[in-house]
Amino acid sequence: MSRLRLSIILPLLLGFLCSVAVAQQTDTFFQQNCTSCHTIGGGRLTGPDLKDATKRKERAWLEKFIQAPKAVIDSGDPYALQLQQESRGIVMPAVPGVTPQMAKALVDLIEAESALPKSRFAGAAISDRPFTPANVALGMEILRGERKLSQGGAACISCHTIGTLRGMGGGRLGPDLTLVWERLGGRKAIGAWLTNPLTPTMQAVYRNHRLQNEEIFPLLAVFDEAARTSLPADSGAQVNFFLAGFAGLCGALGLMGWIWRGRFTNVRRNLVRKSRGVE
Repeated sequence: MSRLRLSIILPLLLGFLCSVAVAQQTDTFFQQNCTSCHTIGGGRLTGPDLKDATKRKERAWLEKFIQAPKAVIDSGDPYALQLQQESRGIVMPAVPGVTPQMAKALVDLIEAESALPKSRFAGAAISDRPFTPANVALGMEILRGERKLSQGGAACISCHTIGTLRGMGGGRLGPDLTLVWERLGGRKAIGAWLTNPLTPTMQAVYRNHRLQNEEIFPLLAVFDEAARTSLPADSGAQVNFFLAGFAGLCGALGLMGWIWRGRFTNVRRNLVRKSRGVE
């Protein structure tokens, strides 16, 4: 009798543990790869709010779109084109690791979270208080790396530039941030992105060094000011870089000429003396 019970209970227990593991894996995957652009019940970010997505579109379509969004858009699908238009032309990237099984699990997660009074994925709490000049000044210190991030992450200027930077600007590995406020859709969307960056480069840099709310808010103030007051940084920064390089080259040539100014005179003097038989 006990063996019969064990033969019934053990498969059920293993199935339960397996389902828990899959659910945890799906939660982690959604948190790491989807919350930069989407909420479930927290409103639009760069992409649409996913609450009740299964009521707006059939599950098979959602699973297909999650696996290959660009392919669905390129096929001319009207709903996919509408989503792209509502996202200001931004195309959802194909996320590595989205298998058919993961796509199905993500749709299950969205459906389950949509039924809750408040989803765990309703979005980061970004303050809506007005920005002040002090916020902008602090944000510029953080962006330039003059104030170290509390979790040890790299300064924004390592990879990005912005129109309000002086001199030669910042790095060129990432995009110019001058118009990121408009491109991503304002405070809430950028705040969500900074809380959990999606791009592979930023994920590698900040996965274990996450930005904190007290660091994100001043950076938002910087992006807001740049969008209102500045032009993109690329052209001016490149001219400054060229002029600085040209000035450095001229200075180096002048210094070399000064150091070696007497070299050829001494050589000619010795040759002339020898030709006249003067030792």
